[in-house]
Amino acid sequence: MPRSRNLTAISSQKLNFNRHKSHCSICAHPQREEIEREFISWKSPEKIAIEYKLRDRTALYRHAHAVYLFSKRNRNLRAPLGRIIERADDAPVTAGAIIQAIALYARINARGELVAPDEQVGRQEDLFEKMNPDELEAYAKNGTLPSWFTQLTGAKGPQGSGGDENE
Repeated sequence: MPRSRNLTAISSQKLNFNRHKSHCSICAHPQREEIEREFISWKSPEKIAIEYKLRDRTALYRHAHAVYLFSKRNRNLRAPLGRIIERADDAPVTAGAIIQAIALYARINARGELVAPDEQVGRQEDLFEKMNPDELEAYAKNGTLPSWFTQLTGAKGPQGSGGDENE
């Protein structure tokens, strides 16, 4: 795309955002950061609107679209699952729903991405139980995984261990 078109698109986006900002009740709200944080944490938009005395939840949706909160919210799947799990003992949910929430929660990595079951190796505790004392010492010193483990999974070592990383 020619440079002038890029500048036009950027200027147009900036104008649209400036227009949004000048009309948005959330941008002008003294608790804007809290509102955005709760939206990203999957709190009900209806409850957010009531708590922060917004006109209605559509204002929140318009704001979320304008400032790209949906992508942040979608990467934060642990928040709603964590709330379900926390309320397992006092919420009217079935045992099956709780187990599914726990299983799903365990499959979400630190970046908020859902990891397929075939990408999971197993629990770290299981790995340690299978290691002999020499393998445990090598892992503790420099992060070297046993050869049987690397042959089985293709993984070379934990990220940040100083060993070969495979992610």
